[in-house]
Amino acid sequence: MSNPLFPQDAQPIKLYWFPLSGHAHRAQLMLSLLDLPYELITVDLVNGEHKTAEFLERHPFGQVPVMDDNGTVLWDSHAIIHYLAQKYDANGTWLPSPPTKAAQVQQWLAVSAGLLVNGPATARLVKVFGTDHNHAKAVELAQSLLGIIEKHLSHNAFLVGDQPTIADVAGYSYIAHAPEGEVDLAPYPTIQKWLGKIEALPGFVPMQKS
Repeated sequence: MSNPLFPQDAQPIKLYWFPLSGHAHRAQLMLSLLDLPYELITVDLVNGEHKTAEFLERHPFGQVPVMDDNGTVLWDSHAIIHYLAQKYDANGTWLPSPPTKAAQVQQWLAVSAGLLVNGPATARLVKVFGTDHNHAKAVELAQSLLGIIEKHLSHNAFLVGDQPTIADVAGYSYIAHAPEGEVDLAPYPTIQKWLGKIEALPGFVPMQKS
């Protein structure tokens, strides 16, 4: 059953993405969890399609994902999942409005944009895409971050309380695929249980493995 807040006469939401991008997967996952119709448009990053004049009109920094919701064009994965939750979540659970919970979500989004990128995501960049980042440093940062998250989740079902929010969507992709960057998840059983809870949600879609 499709999302009742999505206009029946509207076109499917377009998501410009790359299958191995964790940032792009966040957006796809949010679209699917909200049961929204969407079309995936693969951007050829290998051959530089993201740096063409046409694509730069959609995203001035030349990155994926970019979303086009019937004329509303947004880039940045956090901005996209925030927009989708605010517009299409009738129950308001993915983006809670009480000040404390709303702020806690923002805390974890900041972690996702900083420590998660510099740790697990960067370690994966080195091993999957062959970038010249410092892999040992990225793994060290990842282990430190995962230790903190492991402790936090020992007292919380999800990153913010007992219900999944966009904070969990933002964190899932790069943590679930941390082993691709040679970051072992075996020492973090509570994180593994958290990943399983997200994967059990109706509408969950996995990210393609490298």
